[in-house]
Amino acid sequence: MVKRPRLTDVAARVGVSPASVSLVLRGVPGPSAETRDRVLAAAAELGYRADRTASMLARRRRHLLGVMLDVRNPFHAELAEEIHVAAGGAGYEVVLATLTRDSDERHATETLLDFRSEALILLGPDSPAADLDELAAQVPCVAVGTAVRAAAVDVVRSADDVGVEAALHHLIELGHTRIAFLDGGPGPVAGMRRRGYRRALRRAGLIAEVLPGDHTEAGGIRAGRALLESTDRPTAVVASNDRLAVGLMDALLRAGVGVPEEISVIGYDDSTLARLAHIDLTSVNQNAPEQARQAVRAAVSRLDEGRAGRMEMVLVPHLVVRGSTAALRGERK
Repeated sequence: MVKRPRLTDVAARVGVSPASVSLVLRGVPGPSAETRDRVLAAAAELGYRADRTASMLARRRRHLLGVMLDVRNPFHAELAEEIHVAAGGAGYEVVLATLTRDSDERHATETLLDFRSEALILLGPDSPAADLDELAAQVPCVAVGTAVRAAAVDVVRSADDVGVEAALHHLIELGHTRIAFLDGGPGPVAGMRRRGYRRALRRAGLIAEVLPGDHTEAGGIRAGRALLESTDRPTAVVASNDRLAVGLMDALLRAGVGVPEEISVIGYDDSTLARLAHIDLTSVNQNAPEQARQAVRAAVSRLDEGRAGRMEMVLVPHLVVRGSTAALRGERK
């Protein structure tokens, strides 16, 4: 029995994603003219015919929102829980696809499309704007937590630069003038926070000191060990996220350096890690419940109300002060 060609076979022949093939065969804008010609030619060569039964099923409302998140990020986990609550209130279910060592953003979003999600909510996407626009040509997309340049993607985010400025203002009020920033790596969120740090220090007339890092606890531990080797340490550190801050604190405390007695530490995200009593981390809160509600509202307004214009919602974060920061001691002023 001859195996019937599938949409994935056409995609493999052309070297594009199944989602792109679907767009071409349905006549939806997005793919280039060259891609369309190649897809149509490959479909003809393979004898591909669309499954009409599947197409009819696909046109039925699923009331399903797909959410992409990084399973290693505790703030993403909190957002996903809040999205689930907000979606349920709007009459929608949620399906999750996670980023791991073996699954990148493209794979995660294709999984969500395979589940026939009606809209996608992407937590902290790093994909290029062109890829996001291609994705938004298939289903409504909302990016949460980061500013994206994709013209067709709605955005819900925190004013990250404002959050970092609040953290620095707190430390300066405590008497700190040597304040380092533990960087979160090359991503757009980390970049916004880094720029906020540099701008706030310039305004305060202080010298910026950026410590290399990434977005993980391991990156914080490496930065802490580097600080321990220095004879001229800063008196305070603002980390680009809570995971970095926790790793930094771990390295310092294992070496007998007191937090906040010798070095004050501030994180960003106010995640569940920050709230644990034995960590007690001062951190910037991004209002996860409101971000989730606005993200679901953006998706549902496109699906149920036919909204066409792009929406960007920027929320103002606030600092939650806990036990990892303290006034600068006299001998270190």
